[in-house]
Amino acid sequence: MQINLKHFTTGAMKQTKLGFSWTMIFFGGFVPLFRGDVKWFFITWAVAVATFGLGWFVFPFLYNKLYIKDLIEKGYIPADENSSESLSGAGIHFSSNNSNSD
Repeated sequence: MQINLKHFTTGAMKQTKLGFSWTMIFFGGFVPLFRGDVKWFFITWAVAVATFGLGWFVFPFLYNKLYIKDLIEKGYIPADENSSESLSGAGIHFSSNNSNSD
């Protein structure tokens, strides 16, 4: 399911998927790097090394939700009603009057 997010001050748009991350299955820890998410790039690689690669089988179930939560913390809000409802249904909480910015 596609989610549209909009930064509340700059108006920058991001489109991401909610749910299972097929790209994490095929590209592993490089997916966060492709998305500019350096923090999770290092975390996924550290977990993979610490678990002898077993972490690669867990992150596809978690990463998209973690990525969206980080975007919301950076000031992104749902760009449309469908995205808002999907995020609420997935248990991702956000504030429409978000005032955090980087």
